[in-house]
Amino acid sequence: MSFQQGLSGLNATSKSLEVIGNNVANANTYGAKSARAEFSDFYAAALNGAGGTTSGIGTQLTTIAQQFTQGSITATENPMDLAINGKGFFQVSDGRSPSSYTRNGQFKVDRQGYIVNNAGYKLMGYAADATGQVQPGIAVPLQLPTAGIEPRTTTAIEMEFNLDANDAVTFDSTATPAIDFDDADTYNDVTSLTVFDAKGMPIPLTFYFQRVSAFSTADGTTNSWNIYVTANGVPLAGAPDAPAPSLTIDFPEDGKPSTSLPDPLTLDIPETANEAGATALAITGIELDLSTVTQFASPFGVTNIQQDGYTAGQLVSIAAESNGIVTARYSNGQTKPAGQIEIANFRNMQGLQPIGNNMWVKTYASGDPVVGVPGEGNLGVLQSGALEESNVDLTAELVNMITAQRTYQANAQTIKTMDQVLQTLVNLR
Repeated sequence: MSFQQGLSGLNATSKSLEVIGNNVANANTYGAKSARAEFSDFYAAALNGAGGTTSGIGTQLTTIAQQFTQGSITATENPMDLAINGKGFFQVSDGRSPSSYTRNGQFKVDRQGYIVNNAGYKLMGYAADATGQVQPGIAVPLQLPTAGIEPRTTTAIEMEFNLDANDAVTFDSTATPAIDFDDADTYNDVTSLTVFDAKGMPIPLTFYFQRVSAFSTADGTTNSWNIYVTANGVPLAGAPDAPAPSLTIDFPEDGKPSTSLPDPLTLDIPETANEAGATALAITGIELDLSTVTQFASPFGVTNIQQDGYTAGQLVSIAAESNGIVTARYSNGQTKPAGQIEIANFRNMQGLQPIGNNMWVKTYASGDPVVGVPGEGNLGVLQSGALEESNVDLTAELVNMITAQRTYQANAQTIKTMDQVLQTLVNLR
């Protein structure tokens, strides 16, 4: 008489309830993966190999298999929260042990600027150099820059606008000076933009457009316009009390872009002082692109105006792109890559060994990690400001719990019946 079958059933069901309980406990744990207890039947070995009439002696736990299915992705308000949509794991390291792997993207920035999880493990990826160029290679702990971004001197200006062919001539050859910036009757239109010197000081540039002529010449050219430019209110050409045009544009009869402009067309900005008395450095050789300027019979309108300089800026926020690029945003409106997150995948994910804190480590069964950047090959993409929820199906787990409870009761009943049979045998006279 053997109690082995019932006892093994009790042990197996108890282990199954432990797995179910752990799943239920982690139903709200971000990045957690459900597990499943898998069992196999158990037979005693026979010396003669005959097994046709051999009864089993119970069940045994074969493995507790993690289920690495995709969990639902929920949006959060924290840009440091990251979710992987697809295959792959974040790589994190404590700096001593081999890398660990996790699907929990609850990251923060520590006092040294490293991106870390709640256990203090640092997120691994590729660093970026001072210019923002990502340096692929061996993954290192990602550290955000603490210094601001240096200013950049303006080297190019691009302008796109239309001067109204219906405008009257405002140039008066007898007037001295030929233009008065405080008198709108001496010019037709005006627009402005800001450029930056070597130390990042803003210099407001104002462009005044004055129609010179509205008649055809012998070579077919018609409609000339003077363009006056001031920096901090000081004209770039002529004297403060006698401004001169910085350039003149001659449009063809059809008003299309002029072909008479020099190539390259440059502006030189002298040293000037702003309203507060601060001195802006001189900027020479700024390339001015007016190749798309037209003179059609429609109102004056600026459709594009831009320059490539900017002032100094401080780090204000970071964000991760879908390809893993961690972008630093600065107070001057500029952005620069601060690194790129590397993620890893395994051929046999169920071979990973859980170590707690929503992390796994590789084993011989899992194989070595296949690393890459998000979106590369069969790796998933990142979603910033979101987290992957646990893939535990709470309804299914509760049903499994009921089933395991009934199975436990049935195995206990088997032992009870065996006990009654044994008692009957003992009581035989």
